[in-house]
Formats: sequence, structure tokens, C-alpha cells
Amino acid sequence: MAKLLEPDTITQKLKPTRNNKGKEIQEYGQLVKLPIALSESVCKESVENLNQLLADTMTLRDLYKKHHWQVAGPNFYSLHLLFDKHYEAQAELVDEIAERIQILGGITLAMAADVAETSIIPRAPKGREAVSEQIARLLHAHEVVLKEARTMAREASESGDDGTNDLLVSDVIRTNEFQVWFVAEHAIEAQ
Repeated sequence: MAKLLEPDTITQKLKPTRNNKGKEIQEYGQLVKLPIALSESVCKESVENLNQLLADTMTLRDLYKKHHWQVAGPNFYSLHLLFDKHYEAQAELVDEIAERIQILGGITLAMAADVAETSIIPRAPKGREAVSEQIARLLHAHEVVLKEARTMAREASESGDDGTNDLLVSDVIRTNEFQVWFVAEHAIEAQ
């Protein structure tokens, strides 16, 4: 019969040493050439664009979760549910964008500090904002993502990167336009 290891023994074997700078097998910014019938220069441009979009989409996703937790007021319940639903859709986009980067042979941004450093969406305050401010902040973030996605989709199309173009148009742009519609309706005053 196999001898069972104690939990402390397992933890010690798996624990990384302090200040361990593990050897990277692919540096950020370096491409691995995959046989996807696209030139290295096309892949590099798309990876750079998609990493920017990834950072901004992750920021938008996190804004939805922040507002989901911090929303208050007479529309609390409906906005609480809406913000969480939109968070989930943005989380799916994050995964799709990251997978496309990997398909192109690139490395994705993944850590919060790198995302915060890269995103061009203004940082929200730590505290709770009024619903009108939350909505304005979300709409601005969507606009940033949509402007980027449209420009990047045109560039991808012109360079023959149909997979990236399709992701941007069919998923990123359509999802963000749909979410803008739902969020913007909360900013319209009833007549």
C-alpha cells in the first residue's frame, strides 16, 4: 500500500522558494510561430492590439463587478442583477480575447498590476459612487472598448487576420453595443 504524505510535506514540496524568478518559457512580447497561415508581423500587430483590448475589457469587467457589489438606491435589485449579468458576458470576452492571443502565438496579460498599468480606462475610486456616476463610468468604458475594437477590426481585416476581425466584430463589438443599450436606458429620465 502506498504511503500517504502529510499535508505539511505536500505543501513544502509545492511551495515556491522566496524570490524565485521562475524561468520563463516564453517572454511577454515574444511570439511562437504557429502554422495558422499568417505572417509573423500580422500576428505581432494583432497580439499587441488584442492585449490592449484585453486590459481594457478586464477593467470593464471589473467595473461591472465593483458596481454590482456597491450599487445602492431604488433600482438596487435590477441594477445588481444587470451588472452581474454584464460582468459574466465581459468575463467570456476576456477568455475569448486571451485565447485568440494564444492562437496567434502571443502571451496574454494576466496579472492585475499589468492590466492596471496597460488599461486606458480611467481608474474608479475605491468607494461607492452614485448610480448616475456608475452608469456614466460604465458607458465611458464601453466607448473606449468599442473605439478600440472598431479600429482593430479594420486593421485585422486589412492585414488578412480574419479570425481576429471576426472575434472583434461578432463578439466584442456586438456584446459591448448590446450592453451599452441596456445601461444607457437607465440614464434616460422617464417623461
